[in-house]
Amino acid sequence: MKRLRYLTDGMIKNNPVLVLMIGLCPTLAVSTTAMNSLGMAGAAAFVLVCSNVVVAGLRRFIPEQIRIPIFIIVISTFVTIVDLTMHAYLPDLYKALGVFVPLIVVNCIILGRAEGFAYQHSVGAALLDGLGSGIGFGIAIIAIGIIRELIGNGTFFGKQIMGQAFSSQPVLFFILPPGGFLVIAVLMGLMRLSRTNA
Repeated sequence: MKRLRYLTDGMIKNNPVLVLMIGLCPTLAVSTTAMNSLGMAGAAAFVLVCSNVVVAGLRRFIPEQIRIPIFIIVISTFVTIVDLTMHAYLPDLYKALGVFVPLIVVNCIILGRAEGFAYQHSVGAALLDGLGSGIGFGIAIIAIGIIRELIGNGTFFGKQIMGQAFSSQPVLFFILPPGGFLVIAVLMGLMRLSRTNA
């Protein structure tokens, strides 16, 4: 039961974006479309899970004084794998995400989970925590991307689903950063309301 909590905490109770409010910079920057959001969610989840597992596996060998630089090296290794793989196999997505793929190295979510959880727990617990936090980040950023794309462009994963009248007059505000802040604020409010009523 406790292990299940490691998985679910990152999704709901400690959702990185909607509850802890960390990782907002890449969330706002790339969530203009659902496809960009899905790409960033996958990349961040991969790095989060892999770095958590490696940090947990090496925690007894990592000196306390240099743990942060070692965490950065571990995280940057997995970010490089994601960066090169995406560049080779998903060039359009790679161009759309731009500098935010390499910046996963300094993402607060990933470094925070390595420092706050993986460094103090077993490999199995760190794997579940990384998976839960990755899924939680994915749920938030994909929901934001879908809402912003739908209202801002009238599309869903690039396919036009709103009528011609809407597509000629989309609400471009939602594609811009202020629209992203508004969507995040509404989702945070709904999350807080659901937790209050539960």
